[in-house]
Amino acid sequence: MTRRDLLLAAGAASAFGAARRPNFVFLLADDLGASDLGCYGSSFYETPQLDRFARSALGFTQAYSACPVCSPTRTAIMTGKYPARVGLTDYLPGLQPKDKPLLSVEDLDELPLEETTLAEALRDAGYKTFHTGKWHLGNRPPVEHGFAAQLKSPPSKNPARDAATIEDALAFIGQSRSDPFFLYLCFTYPHTPVQAVAPHAERFRAKLAGMNYPEQRLGKERNGNTRLYQDNPEYASMLYAMDELAGRVFNRLDELKLSENTVVVFTSDNGGLCTHGNPSGGPTANPPFRSGKGWCYEGGIRVPLMIRAPGVTRAGSTCEVPVISTDFYPTILDLARLPQKPEQHRDGLSLAGLLRGGTKLNRDTLYWHYPHYHGSTWAPGAALRHGDWKLIEFYEEGRAELYHLRDDIGERNDLAARMPDLTGKLRAQLREWQEGVGAKMPQKNPAYKPTSA
Repeated sequence: MTRRDLLLAAGAASAFGAARRPNFVFLLADDLGASDLGCYGSSFYETPQLDRFARSALGFTQAYSACPVCSPTRTAIMTGKYPARVGLTDYLPGLQPKDKPLLSVEDLDELPLEETTLAEALRDAGYKTFHTGKWHLGNRPPVEHGFAAQLKSPPSKNPARDAATIEDALAFIGQSRSDPFFLYLCFTYPHTPVQAVAPHAERFRAKLAGMNYPEQRLGKERNGNTRLYQDNPEYASMLYAMDELAGRVFNRLDELKLSENTVVVFTSDNGGLCTHGNPSGGPTANPPFRSGKGWCYEGGIRVPLMIRAPGVTRAGSTCEVPVISTDFYPTILDLARLPQKPEQHRDGLSLAGLLRGGTKLNRDTLYWHYPHYHGSTWAPGAALRHGDWKLIEFYEEGRAELYHLRDDIGERNDLAARMPDLTGKLRAQLREWQEGVGAKMPQKNPAYKPTSA
């Protein structure tokens, strides 16, 4: 172990006690928007269990998913690498339209076995590992990537599926309380198709009737329709059901007196779906952020993130430092008092210092590469955030947009034309990063025939 590893181990030992490494419970929601929780500002949706958890945890106000869709972000969580470096950059199986100006890149269709996953690192260090719920990383099951067990039946979008997922999770916690464990619990909530969960849906229909929303509740995002307000009672019922299930996990940890030695992480794989090609848009809205799932605007990549590490984090505190999905791998190794694997999680940074109250990370730029078409009407592109500057490239159009997030969190004031030098510099930086990680770029479609106006 390096001197840094020894220092971190000493700090973690003092927090959790030297006798046993901490447990880890990682809760991953599916398409949960950055504004979908009560503790993150929603006034229509209700999430009392997660709000209660927030009061005991550190909440991040600028947390990002590694991609605006699910499978690449799950890849980043498991590997500590940007999806473009791994080569898995779209949700599985993804779209490959042949009638568009560009050809989507052909990416991997499963998580490579060559990657040493977070689960493998913990398993090899003596942790019991367990996955339940949505996997969405290819046909090779989680057991081939370091998890000792997982559900034998494939996940579905049936609301009862998440209930079964929770039952498996609770059983695993009960069976593993004498050993350090890593539980990776992946909800299907609140992914589409939206299905009303009784009796919650009626509750939110009644609540909606008392809300004072304007008549015009849809906007446009290029070719897509965007929901501007959180006004879908069926979606709200799914959130409430997910919240109840998360509460059952928190309660089981309390009942078994494991909470004081268990790090709990709650986050989402991408932003909420609010922009879509259908007439009603997506089921949620992401105020104050622009657009949602599938897009590299903030609404597609901003996610809620709460971490409770007893003896490390301060209850009810917040952190404004930008963080991203690749950071979970080195963070969990640090808290587990295990050596880092820098060649594996090479794109992540440990958040242990932030969890202890720090205010800085040794990083000034985050990157996103999404060279695919998506049902949200996104077309291939990429983005970076450098300090407070946000650049988004749109490859069909051959242009970029530039925003200053501190002054324009809704990304409405495009500064690219007024600041060509900075725009050019950031585009060059993005391209240099893409070349460095081996990112595949979309190519022109030779068979494309534009329709006449």
